Amino acid sequence: MAVEYLKKAAKTPETESAGARETAARMLADIASRGEEAVRDYAARLDGWTSDIVVAPDEIARRIRDISPSIRRDIDFATERVRRFADAQRESIREFATELQPGLVAGQRLVPVNVAGCYVPTGRYAHIASAYMSVATAKAAGVPTVIACSTPYQGQGIHPHVLYAMHVAGADVVMTLGGVQAIGAMAYGLFTGRRADIIVGPGNKYVAEAKRLLFGTVGIDVFAGPSEVAIIADDTADPAIVASDLVGQAEHGHESPAWLFTTSRALATDVLRRVPERVAELPPTARDAAGCAWRDYGEVIVGDSPEAIAAEADRHAPEHLEVHARDLDWWLARLTCYGSLFLGEETTVAFGDKASGPNHILPTMGAARYSAGLSVHKFMKPLTWQRMTREAAEIIAPVTARISRLEGMEAHARTADDRLDKYFAGKRFDRGEPVQT
Repeated sequence: MAVEYLKKAAKTPETESAGARETAARMLADIASRGEEAVRDYAARLDGWTSDIVVAPDEIARRIRDISPSIRRDIDFATERVRRFADAQRESIREFATELQPGLVAGQRLVPVNVAGCYVPTGRYAHIASAYMSVATAKAAGVPTVIACSTPYQGQGIHPHVLYAMHVAGADVVMTLGGVQAIGAMAYGLFTGRRADIIVGPGNKYVAEAKRLLFGTVGIDVFAGPSEVAIIADDTADPAIVASDLVGQAEHGHESPAWLFTTSRALATDVLRRVPERVAELPPTARDAAGCAWRDYGEVIVGDSPEAIAAEADRHAPEHLEVHARDLDWWLARLTCYGSLFLGEETTVAFGDKASGPNHILPTMGAARYSAGLSVHKFMKPLTWQRMTREAAEIIAPVTARISRLEGMEAHARTADDRLDKYFAGKRFDRGEPVQT
């Protein structure tokens, strides 16, 4: 199996992250030290926001009052698809109890986290969909308190459409905050008195680094970088559609990789010609972002077999992976490393990003090798429990004592000894050799 690069990326997202990590670390240290005062300072300096951080219910009602019915219907439609998919995910896992031996019962409870922080970016674009992707999924998991944050938009507070999406998805608290200061405020419970147990949602490289630095203090959804798209295509694919979908995701930003894996050199050549043409047709903001992304991060890779292409796709582990090829069931069974999979020309990443149901908050920068995207499972803890009769302890305790002593852990062994002595006084057991050192 062999592959050939017809276009190779000049950069990788990792090469651009060092400065962001240093900045995020400095800001988080300041926020940990000075608390709300530091957050207000950053909000004023970086976003020009000096008004209330927590958005009051009457202010939410005022800001969303004039949204047109058609826009409300579209956001309601998309939110409902996300909620229904999340509900189905929740139903796919269950609580249980099982008897492992007579007298020993162990089980699993499904307990949601108490507080979830949902970050919704509003920079180059107002990411309406990220609001219901995160908030509705948290609520479907049963999270009691969901705190949503987004950057002020053009000096007027959170974008009204983003605010409506937060509201209809069920956010309990909304804060007008963006960037590192939003992540820090949620992690440390500033302005709300409720520390987030987990923080989710996409963002720029500063937000991503802040989440990475706080991991352990709080849970996070994924180690996220710039949005990615990969397309697998063979000679049956439509090069115009392939080019359109590559450009569609490159629009996310200057550092968004777009990869084409194909067994057809003719298709690869055609797509290489079409992509710059599609970029040139875009309005200025999208043209700038997509053009830079394709120039610096775009790749076109030709393989000599479907197996070679599948292996290359798994090596890249893309956030979004489309397949425009024969035998979609083969690809579904073969591919193992992706954030979300889009099978056939009829679907596209944009459908998943906005309205079809599966979540669009997904692993990037190779994290799909070991992690999945946002789901109800991220907000839930499968907690284990056990209960035991004395008759079962008679069997478990000697084994525990012997293994503990093999490990050199005498105090562990004696917790088992004490139960044997209490429940079965005078009875002899092989408890292992006591630890002497």
